[in-house]
Amino acid sequence: MSPKPYNLSAILLCVFAIILGMGSGKGQHLNTLTATLDGAKKDIYIQQQFVYVNDSNDSLPELFFNDWPQAYADKNTALAKRFAEEFKKGLHLAKSHERGSTKILSVVDDHYSGLTWERTRQKDIIKFSLNEPLAPKDSIKIFITYRVKLPPNKYTPFGYDNKNKYYLKDWYLTPAVYSDGKWSLYSNKNLEDLFTGITNTNITFNYSKSLFLASNFTEVSTTNTPFLKQSHLEGINSKSAEIIITPTKTFTKHITPTLTILTDLEAPKYDPISKGLSINKVAQFITGNLGEYPHRQLLVSNIDNQKNPLYGLNQLPSFVTPYEDQFQFEMEFLKTALNSFLRETLFFDTRKDRWVNDALVNYLMINYVDTYYEDQKLLGKLSNLWGLRSFHLAKMDFNEQYSFLHMLTARKNLDQSLRTANDSLIKFNQKIANRYKAGLGLAYLSEYIGQDKVAKSISEFYENYKLKPVRPEDFVGILEGSTEKDIRWFNKEYVSSSKRIDYNISNVFKTDDSLAITLKNKGGTNVPISLFGIRKDSVVSKYWFSDIAESKTFTIPRQGEDRLVLNYDQKIPEFNQRDNWKSLNGFFSSNKKLKFQFFKDTEDPYYNQIFYVPVMGFNIYDGLTPGMRIHNKTLLERPFIFDFAPSYALKEKAMVGYGKFNFKKYYQDKNMFVANYAIGGSSFHFAENSRYTTVTPSVSFGWRPDNLISNKREYLTFRYVNVFRIIDENQNINTDPDYNVLNARYINSNNGVIDYVSWFVDAQHSSDFSKVAFNLEYRKLFENNRQLNLRFFAGKFLRNRTNSDFFSFALDRPTDYLFDYNYLGRSEDSGIYSQQIIIAEGGFKSKLENPFSNDWIATTNASVNLWRWIELYGDVGFIKSKGFKERFVYDSGVRLNLVTDYFELYFPLYSNNGWEVSQPNYDEKIRFIVTLSPKTLLGLFNRKWF
Repeated sequence: MSPKPYNLSAILLCVFAIILGMGSGKGQHLNTLTATLDGAKKDIYIQQQFVYVNDSNDSLPELFFNDWPQAYADKNTALAKRFAEEFKKGLHLAKSHERGSTKILSVVDDHYSGLTWERTRQKDIIKFSLNEPLAPKDSIKIFITYRVKLPPNKYTPFGYDNKNKYYLKDWYLTPAVYSDGKWSLYSNKNLEDLFTGITNTNITFNYSKSLFLASNFTEVSTTNTPFLKQSHLEGINSKSAEIIITPTKTFTKHITPTLTILTDLEAPKYDPISKGLSINKVAQFITGNLGEYPHRQLLVSNIDNQKNPLYGLNQLPSFVTPYEDQFQFEMEFLKTALNSFLRETLFFDTRKDRWVNDALVNYLMINYVDTYYEDQKLLGKLSNLWGLRSFHLAKMDFNEQYSFLHMLTARKNLDQSLRTANDSLIKFNQKIANRYKAGLGLAYLSEYIGQDKVAKSISEFYENYKLKPVRPEDFVGILEGSTEKDIRWFNKEYVSSSKRIDYNISNVFKTDDSLAITLKNKGGTNVPISLFGIRKDSVVSKYWFSDIAESKTFTIPRQGEDRLVLNYDQKIPEFNQRDNWKSLNGFFSSNKKLKFQFFKDTEDPYYNQIFYVPVMGFNIYDGLTPGMRIHNKTLLERPFIFDFAPSYALKEKAMVGYGKFNFKKYYQDKNMFVANYAIGGSSFHFAENSRYTTVTPSVSFGWRPDNLISNKREYLTFRYVNVFRIIDENQNINTDPDYNVLNARYINSNNGVIDYVSWFVDAQHSSDFSKVAFNLEYRKLFENNRQLNLRFFAGKFLRNRTNSDFFSFALDRPTDYLFDYNYLGRSEDSGIYSQQIIIAEGGFKSKLENPFSNDWIATTNASVNLWRWIELYGDVGFIKSKGFKERFVYDSGVRLNLVTDYFELYFPLYSNNGWEVSQPNYDEKIRFIVTLSPKTLLGLFNRKWF
């Protein structure tokens, strides 16, 4: 099929673009599209004429184009796999009509000869094979006719919603980039990082007359035809067109002295006049720090704001307003405008080199607050509320959030270098931590070499490289040339490494007129560190020290300081600031004061913080157990933790509770990433007037792959469980009250939403028995949306001198002699609490006769879904006790898998007991899984980010 003739205005615009391309002294791709939106079918019919200019020194036998709408076509694209890594099942479960795709109808060259084409293995990249290789500096015109089927916007903002609104981004075919002898072929992974050639583009877009259009391209004209509205869009020296179509006119054009802005960003409580003044203020700040915007208008959309919000308190429900309306609007507008401004003008390969964009955006945001809102607190108006104002969090300045959120992943040993490819970052780093670290880096550098030098470097860089292909080295070169100081550390140590900045003052030698200070580099990152001399909370001196590979001594004049503090103004994103100060008034004055606080707080480096919070527990023997938890956990993870929760059992009228000491050591750049040393204990009742107490020292080690996005983890744990029991004389318990078990376990897991595999080997040794066990769990979500759950367990006693089933393997309800499981009524054999089940050992759901084995056991548990969370389950296995022949056991039923591992119901149907539904007291046969721990439930959220 040959394409239809193009209208006169499109031809004139194309000629104008050619003239501009000639004026730039460099060949420019030319792109002309006619696109028609079919609102009923949610399709876009596109005729595209593309003039590809080969500006390389190589002949090109084929051309590659990005086809990112195809990323929504099936369950095996890079986008679908990325969603699976983030525990999102929506695209995997989508029906065919809920998917996006691209259907190529015809492809011909300028001689109207057909071109063969194929999709690469990435699926959303198309290869066009040319009839003749394209020589260097030559060009070819190709005509492509195709149809784009839009997906609903429930997976990403791209597509349509049920209110007749459309968001089109990366919606048509764009050329991949050929550079340095190779193609950069990147799939759509919902990372907002399309890498495409710079193009002069003209679009004729046809759509319903009842709709309104806004775009990052210039809207040259809009006319009405008998049936459709037609908009002519132009983008010179641009990437790709972004189009937002709405049923009502939501965008307003603001013409400021420095910038024309098209925006739909709303601030319902902020009056329009003040809003206009704020937009003018932000526009002047951006152009004053960067330079003149080369396009006719800047699109600042609410969709972009929602894709990349100000993470923090502004995401609280609308009735909670911690910030003044003006401040909140300006910060949201500034962030969105800066991202749009740089995206349209600085053409980085943002899949590989995004950090410069992030650095510029966040550095300028930090400067904006320092310039106009110097006293703004992180909690805003909440900082003054009674009950909150005593918290260190309430005293933090707004700009301190950048270091705090960066440290959230650094303290978890999940930080990644700024050079890490965008698609290799974990979600929290990709969205927040690495962006903030990049901005902090420029703020740190400006403190060291001077803010004026960094500001001049930014404006010079923007002026020299806007609308051109650019690399981070271009920016780094300008920075290094702006100062006589050696700042090679910025690129080598800060940008290119994930090592931490961490210094302390290891020693101070005092004389009458000088101080000899020894600084130790604990993190291994050789960067400058600031030292402040403090007298009565006032700064009397400040110094910068550099080139400290391990430790180094410096001598400074004595000026009446009573304290020396590293990084006192916290401008350096340092890993640990708790050991940054040294008192000059003797040993006892060096001791930090204790600070008791309610609940939890951010880390205050100048106090030893102890937190207290009321807690409430429950089991049927203790009843409700109100208590007071005392711990030192801050919002940032720290290596040494103590955590105690003494409580009072209202039913037993006795003290119960738990406590532990824990030291965690993280290792960077190693597969073994963590070692954990702990000693803990607990004491509760396990039956009426019967108490257990455990004391357990343990050590564990963890391994992970270099790719932090991978969910694969390995752990090896050793623990020695000491159990002491006080048993009521009326209890029929014929085992020794006290016992000790040495336990070793190796765990290998790969936790995914599509494929889940986890297995462990467990060994236990005690004076009366030795046993080994193997446990395997497998879950698979198939392309037809069926989910299969399989579990296999096998256990064998190597020796067994016990005379009861207390330590035996169990089919359906282990005795839990190590007190690992959160039973509400662990000793119950009847009533509702006996129906609680924890899938362990045999994993059966029906209560069968003689459910214990003192020799060996092997079982398989399986379930498959019928509809959504309704499943059929079945369990089979063999169980053998000494002196008896092995028995074949089985059961089956219906599983309501409401939240896997957290809330489930099991309804037995048929088992060794027969047809259970028809038997008396069926309600007592129903089993349930319930998890009440907030920490465990929080893991459902955290796994998507970390």
